[in-house]
Amino acid sequence: MKHSLKPLVPSLWRALAVLCLMASLAPAMASELANKLRDGHVLLMRHATAPGVSDPAGFKLDDCRTQRNLSAQGHQEAARAGAWLKAQGVTQADVLSSAWCRCQDTARGLGYGEHQVVDALASFFENPSQTQATTAALQALVAQRRSKPKALILVTHNVNIQAYAGAHVGSGDMVLARVDARGRVLGFEHLHVPAFEPAAPGRLQLH
Repeated sequence: MKHSLKPLVPSLWRALAVLCLMASLAPAMASELANKLRDGHVLLMRHATAPGVSDPAGFKLDDCRTQRNLSAQGHQEAARAGAWLKAQGVTQADVLSSAWCRCQDTARGLGYGEHQVVDALASFFENPSQTQATTAALQALVAQRRSKPKALILVTHNVNIQAYAGAHVGSGDMVLARVDARGRVLGFEHLHVPAFEPAAPGRLQLH
């Protein structure tokens, strides 16, 4: 029995047209967060879940075994945050991190390739006298890097984000900060990463 393809041709063309339209609309739908990160905004992220408070006595930055580290949940949170960011159109980013292993593991988990460790993101939880100097260094860093073509993601600690932006953040939470040319924070918004599935592209969720 012979089957004619003629009745199928219009349907195939319509399906192809719909796919092409979706492909052309996807970048626009997913551009809200990406556009903000190209236009005077930076993303501050607290390291993902690492059970405990502070670090054990005598810890060493070059030995992760002596530090408070990400749990299995923390690794999942980092990967989920990276997937969500990409779903929002943030396909390329420069990721800078604190030297602490829990921050570096979070930075790796985002999935943007190699990250850079910078002193301006180092925790001063156990050395509050460094608050002003470290925060000033972070402001200078943001001023220097904010105009780069890629999104800027800074993985650090709650104390650093509080001192710089005035925002308290939970483990794995992110803050979208609007900054001026001198790196000063003009305002911020908390970003909400869905617990299980990436949000639909273009639907930036804030709380």
